[in-house]
Amino acid sequence: MGKTVTAADAIAAIPAGATLMIGGFMGVGTPRRLIAELVRQRKTGLTVIANDTARPDCGIGLLISAGLVRRLVTSHIGTNPETQQQMLSGRIDVELVPQGTLAERIRAGGHGLGGVLTATGVGTVVEQGKTSIEVEGRRYLLELSLRADFALVNARRADHIGNLTYALTARNFNPLMAMAADVVIAEAREIVPVGVIAPDDVMTPALLVDQLLASDPLHG
Repeated sequence: MGKTVTAADAIAAIPAGATLMIGGFMGVGTPRRLIAELVRQRKTGLTVIANDTARPDCGIGLLISAGLVRRLVTSHIGTNPETQQQMLSGRIDVELVPQGTLAERIRAGGHGLGGVLTATGVGTVVEQGKTSIEVEGRRYLLELSLRADFALVNARRADHIGNLTYALTARNFNPLMAMAADVVIAEAREIVPVGVIAPDDVMTPALLVDQLLASDPLHG
């Protein structure tokens, strides 16, 4: 059964205050049409889980500049001064997470795990307020898993039932996020007939994808 939708219809189903995982790595692999539609429909009070917030005029940075994000879980904000200013002024609650830890927390959420143990951050400010566990004489932090109401991912190619492939650094977070959300909305640069994508090339299977749209705005 086909899963293709318009950007407007996909975003209309996202309520204000939702928790979103948004793929991408400094804008690469970010679903730009979906982000633009979030801004157009003024979806406020969002919690966003993402690697970064790119720049004020790019990718997730557009949500920050529009004042739509209430809480942010991310690995860094160094390239977006608007995010920094909103954090310092208290307009956004920002949880900074080491990049590898962020990826593993999302992976844990997608695999039904309660969390992961990591030595990253032991003895630093990252440790504050977290449970510490000793294993064979070494101390680890318990980092809780992450899940979201919606995952917005960007694929290099999709077929009409929703099998996805990714290119380059778009693989860093998109496939993990597609496992860790209740609803997955995929934006693809190219949508091809079923069978064009070889089974061994599928990185996110169609079973996980709920809705699909093309990156090209001419497709609706």
